[in-house]
Amino acid sequence: MSETLAPAYYTARGRGWRRDIWALLHPPYTAWHLSYVVIGAALAPKVSVFRLTTTLIAFFLAVGIAAHAFDELNGRPLRTSIPSWVLKTAGVVALVVAVAVGLAGLPSVGVGLLLFIPLGVLFVFAYNFELFGGRMHGDFWFAFSWGAFPVLTAYFAQTSTISIGAIAAAAAAFALSFGQRALSTPARNLRRKTRTVSGVVTLNDGSQTPLDESTLLKPLETALRAFSWGVVALAVGMIASRII
Repeated sequence: MSETLAPAYYTARGRGWRRDIWALLHPPYTAWHLSYVVIGAALAPKVSVFRLTTTLIAFFLAVGIAAHAFDELNGRPLRTSIPSWVLKTAGVVALVVAVAVGLAGLPSVGVGLLLFIPLGVLFVFAYNFELFGGRMHGDFWFAFSWGAFPVLTAYFAQTSTISIGAIAAAAAAFALSFGQRALSTPARNLRRKTRTVSGVVTLNDGSQTPLDESTLLKPLETALRAFSWGVVALAVGMIASRII
C-alpha cells in the first residue's frame, strides 16, 4: 500500500513535468518559510517594501529553488524525472542570483549583510548535501536555517541591526520549524520508506482501531497543513498592518 502513496501530501502520484516542478517547489513549505522573511521585516520600525521584496526573492531562489533542487539530487525523495544536470544548473544559478541580490543590497543595508550571505550559502550546501558528516542535517540546524535565520536576515535587511524583538521572533520561528520537522520526518518516512503498517489500538472500553498508513498520516499532515497556512496568514496580517 505504501508504494502507491505520493511522496508528499501536496504532490500527485505519477509522472509529468508539471507534477515534478510543483513537487520540487514544495509550495506549502516554501510559503511557510518565506513567511518568516515577511514576519522579520514587519517587526522593523519602518518597513521598506523594496527591501522586503528583494529579500523574499533572494530567499525564494536560495530555499525554494536551490535547496530543493539539491535535495532532490540526494536519492530522488520526490521521485521526479527531472534530469540531474537540470537540477544542478537550477540550484547553482538560483543560489548565485540569490547571492548577487544580497551583494547588491550592501550599499544600502551595510557591510553587516556580509555576515548573513555566506551563512545562507553554507546552510544550503551543508544541510542538503549533508556535509560535515550530516551534523547540520538534523532538527536543530533545520529549525535555525529555515526558521530563525530568515527572520533575523529580513529584520537586518530593513534596519541594519538586530533587536531583542527580532531575536524573540526568531526563537518563535525556530520553535515552529522544530515542530514542523518533528511532524514531517515521520510523515515522510511513512510515505517514502515504509513498506507495510499493521497493528491495532485498543481503547479502555474495548473498542479497536486498526492502524494503517492513512491513520498514522492524518494527524501529522493535518497539523502540517494547518501550521503552514497559519504562519502564512500571520505574516500577511503583520505586514498588512504595517503597509496598508
